[in-house]
Amino acid sequence: MRTGLRGAAALRLRRNAGHVWRECVRSTRMILLLVLLLSDWKCLTGSVRADDQLHSGSSFAAHDTLACGSDGSADARQCLEGLSWSPCEFSVICEDAVAETGDWLVRFPSPLPPGDAVNDRVAMEWYAVRSPDRSMISAPAVVVVHESGRGMTVGRIIAKGLRAQGFHAFLLHLPGYGARRVARETPIEQMLPALRQAIADVRRARDAVAALPSVEDSLIGLQGTSLGGFVTATVAGLDHGYDRVFILLAGGNLHEVILKGARDAAGIRRKLESAGVTEQQIIDLARPIEPLRLAHRIDPRRTWLFSGTHDDVVPPASSLAFVQSARLPSGHHIELPADHYSGVVFLPVVLQHMQRLMTEPLSDPVPAP
Repeated sequence: MRTGLRGAAALRLRRNAGHVWRECVRSTRMILLLVLLLSDWKCLTGSVRADDQLHSGSSFAAHDTLACGSDGSADARQCLEGLSWSPCEFSVICEDAVAETGDWLVRFPSPLPPGDAVNDRVAMEWYAVRSPDRSMISAPAVVVVHESGRGMTVGRIIAKGLRAQGFHAFLLHLPGYGARRVARETPIEQMLPALRQAIADVRRARDAVAALPSVEDSLIGLQGTSLGGFVTATVAGLDHGYDRVFILLAGGNLHEVILKGARDAAGIRRKLESAGVTEQQIIDLARPIEPLRLAHRIDPRRTWLFSGTHDDVVPPASSLAFVQSARLPSGHHIELPADHYSGVVFLPVVLQHMQRLMTEPLSDPVPAP
């Protein structure tokens, strides 16, 4: 059973959403307006150096809590072997943030480093919750995994919106993005293998965030959108490290999305084809990071998927495949009357829903099949 909007009202909402999205694309002012609607104005302006505990170079000791355990499926065990690592101690360091990109830039080492000094230092923009006197306050946290756009625009909107809802938000830069972007252009054929590192980085991010002051480590959530949503879906299957997981505009069967999806997916497909990557190679490259291989391990009580009924980048079949494999119960799959881009107009509603779900007690456990 799925929740959603139907009929003429849904059609009108979709048309209006599409119009608003086109206007947002044409005008950065519209995007800024949406940010301001989602965020407390005081959180976006003024000094952010009221913390006695923190300064550039502050270091905190952290340790991995990764606990993949065993699995009855040989395929799942093989997938886990490729994505897990031996838990260890590591350091989390705060650096000065660039203007308008949070209060601090949090750095920690990637648990699966391919060997690039810049890329292998994971970066997160910390959007901190503050009191009226600008001091940092204790609050739960959410790690945000951004979309494929180089500007990480939607990810930043979500992070600022979560801060306005009372959560410390941490926007994680995927490999090759933001502070992890190297001078040379990353070959397109390395995009999918890089997501293996991304999955490990996002899981370790939970433990990095828990080590920071003012973060209530008893409640740490994870949110991912589009590309970040696929990463988030796979992370949720590693173990139950995150207390709540919110997946937006993603699902399962990643190779099918690349091979058959429109617009952004089609653009990636063309680039891969131009680089000489065959269809079978795309299938093989996507397999190590496929969410459906671990979806049966997900705790359905703490996982929610928001999908678009008219999405042609990540088709509804992809979302439904994940819902079925993860056994998401009624109310945990929210269908929006939107495509992959017009869904941005529903972000205020989605954020309010996430705020409620973060703080509500979990329902009774769902027995494994």
